[in-house]
Amino acid sequence: MAEQEALSSRRIQVLSPRLANQIAAGEVVERPASVIKELLENSLDAGADRIQVELEQGGVKRMLVRDNGQGIAEEDLPLALSRHATSKIVNLDDLEAVRSMGFRGEALASVSSVSRLTLTSRHVDAEQAWQARTSGRDMVPEVSPAAHPVGTSVEVLDLFFNTPARRKFLKTEKTEFNHLEEAFKRIALSQWHCFLSLKHNGRQVHSLKACSTRAEQEKRVADLCSPDLMQQAVFLEMEHLGLRLWGWLGLPTFNRRQADMQYFFVNGRPVRDRVVSHAVKQAYRDVLFHGRHPAYVLYLELDPAGVDVNVHPTKHEVRFRDSRQVHDFLFRTLHRALAEVSPQTHQPQANIQAPATGNEQAAAPTQSAMALRDDSRAAASSGLAFGPSDSVSPVGGGGNAFDSPAARHWQQARARPEQVADQLSAYQQLQADDAREAPPLGYALAQVHGVYILAQNADGMVLVDMHAAHERITYERMKQAMDANGMPAQPVLVPAVIHVSQREADAAEEFNSSFRAFGFDIRRTGPEQLSVHEVPVFFPAQQVEELVRDVVAELVQHETSDAILAARNEILSTMACHGSVRANRKLTVPEMNALLRDMEVTERSGQCNHGRPTWVQLSMAELDRLFLRGQ
Repeated sequence: MAEQEALSSRRIQVLSPRLANQIAAGEVVERPASVIKELLENSLDAGADRIQVELEQGGVKRMLVRDNGQGIAEEDLPLALSRHATSKIVNLDDLEAVRSMGFRGEALASVSSVSRLTLTSRHVDAEQAWQARTSGRDMVPEVSPAAHPVGTSVEVLDLFFNTPARRKFLKTEKTEFNHLEEAFKRIALSQWHCFLSLKHNGRQVHSLKACSTRAEQEKRVADLCSPDLMQQAVFLEMEHLGLRLWGWLGLPTFNRRQADMQYFFVNGRPVRDRVVSHAVKQAYRDVLFHGRHPAYVLYLELDPAGVDVNVHPTKHEVRFRDSRQVHDFLFRTLHRALAEVSPQTHQPQANIQAPATGNEQAAAPTQSAMALRDDSRAAASSGLAFGPSDSVSPVGGGGNAFDSPAARHWQQARARPEQVADQLSAYQQLQADDAREAPPLGYALAQVHGVYILAQNADGMVLVDMHAAHERITYERMKQAMDANGMPAQPVLVPAVIHVSQREADAAEEFNSSFRAFGFDIRRTGPEQLSVHEVPVFFPAQQVEELVRDVVAELVQHETSDAILAARNEILSTMACHGSVRANRKLTVPEMNALLRDMEVTERSGQCNHGRPTWVQLSMAELDRLFLRGQ
């Protein structure tokens, strides 16, 4: 109580510059990684294409960033260490369309208030370099002549030496270095034109050459992230309505336990954004194993006026002017890119290594991409496609969704077992005529324990989980049938009343078409009340209220929702699972080959409905390593 009375009796006063800087430092400088991020951004804004970073003790003892940018003039050195001093923006128009990495003019002032900082620079038009020193005190920097090439060096010593309470929150040297290296990676993954070097305690950690081709960019991504990512990723590039998205999208089979390999850049700025995260999550929802996270390195480019970067002191977050347009563009582009992954374009590799000989370690298998090609010859030669079992019920309005040529051919194949030998001979003859023209998944040889299909293609051996593969094929056909025929709905006997907030009721009313598209008739019956009059025919009635609440919550936050679609797909996935070929069921060779052909033309056939891989490839080189051939 006494403390509260003492505080209430104090008069309002202006903070001292030193205290104001240290308060600002609490927002900008969280740890050594924050300092390196700000200094690297300053170097890039100065036009540098060569930046060297040196660290000691995780950056806590010493950080040095040296660049070859345009430098700072002598008279500007004291200003560079002052709050709200910058050359990057002049007026409000500049702030509304920021094109530079930094723009607040607080970084150097904040860092200098909690460390011993030395700023040495030579302007491109100057004959002499100059140096400014500060020691975290409330005083004008000491400026003196120095020897330095064109560019700037910033040395930061003893971070938080004058704020011991802040220093106590720092972690171990290894932890701080890991955070710092991550900040370095995010800059390196977006600034292709720049040579970047990182040393820690005298040891060279990274030395990255400038990249001028996509191959060089991919090498940098592999060096900084993982070679496995680049071996199991697709490159995408899409432009629409002033938005351009490009980069590398990890295949669902390359997933992570944590979201630690997700890099997203907006106009070259690394960001974490809820709109982006939600769109990516939606795109992977149908192909990723539960509880796992995708990996990607993606770049979104748009008019700077369409994105507000002045949202967070550390500039990690952004706000899009039209977030719904950005969300839809990202989701549709990523969803399509994942759907188009097929055996023709990527070959999942079996994680099998040969036994090591002596002190040598066996090399991990590598991935080879296969070019798209016309499989009409292979399809014509078989006259078969693998269809579902008769146990699958019709879906949609009127007619069986699987009354297709594929299903009829499959039934005909089972009805003519005497033709198995002749068709197998035809497959073998086609393979012998030109192995290079074999389909991507090759030709079936046998069934392994009634679970896996063993096939041979031009590169080696293919193993297919027949139930998982058929489950995906059945599932995709059911979704296509449902999309074509619409969601059949039925009225409820007693409309369910759902109480929501006024904001949620407004969203449900505004986006009512989203409900109707999936067979729901949702009406607003009060300021904070909704009623459900129709639901899809096979949707569990007890889940309606929970689903509606989830949808309106997403509509309020993102102005879009895929909760209904996800619920529908989950039901179809269960139906597909029960309607697909089971393990230990004996298949004829034509049936196995028909399944392989259907996999080659089915979207997302690389994973089953639960995210598990459906097939793997073992190349001849990998098989040779297993048996130590050529060693």
